[in-house]
Amino acid sequence: MTKISLKPYNDYCPQTLFLYGTNNEDGTPDLGLFCWFSYYWDNEMGVMCAIGGDKRTRENIEREKIFSANLVTEELLPLADYLGCTNGKNADKMKLGLDIGRGRVLDVPVLENSPVNFELEVKDFFPQHDGVVMLCKMRNVLQDEELAAEDVTAADKLFKIAPVRTTCKHYFGYKGQDLGPWGGPMKSLNKD
Repeated sequence: MTKISLKPYNDYCPQTLFLYGTNNEDGTPDLGLFCWFSYYWDNEMGVMCAIGGDKRTRENIEREKIFSANLVTEELLPLADYLGCTNGKNADKMKLGLDIGRGRVLDVPVLENSPVNFELEVKDFFPQHDGVVMLCKMRNVLQDEELAAEDVTAADKLFKIAPVRTTCKHYFGYKGQDLGPWGGPMKSLNKD
């Protein structure tokens, strides 16, 4: 196999999508779509994530040091795509009739339709030139009760909830099917 050199990219590293739930300064919820999310271990499991650029979600996290990470499923993708493609400072962004609850341990908005919600507290910020890397403590994990069933395999649970991944500026379903380019799935939303 012959190798070629290319500019840095991550096209073959699909990443799971999460809607980060934060509190705006006036207390209203905001959700933004992100995928630079993984885990680390430091005497307990934690989350490491990054946000690049000037975003309301980043401002809210830096101010409050807490947020939720809500797993995006195939069913939630049109909504998540809209929330990811719409500027957080757009006054109409959150006017979608979302089922938003509150965390059980941290005062963060959680998307009730997501099967798994992490309540996260930032332990360390590592500012970069145009972004920030964060190490977070998991303060609580909320999940749909049916995912706790011991008689169902992990593979069957994942198949049922069908988490979405992204790479190459496209969304991919749990079974690998192309679900469209960024900005595509939101076109199926009826925002009226």
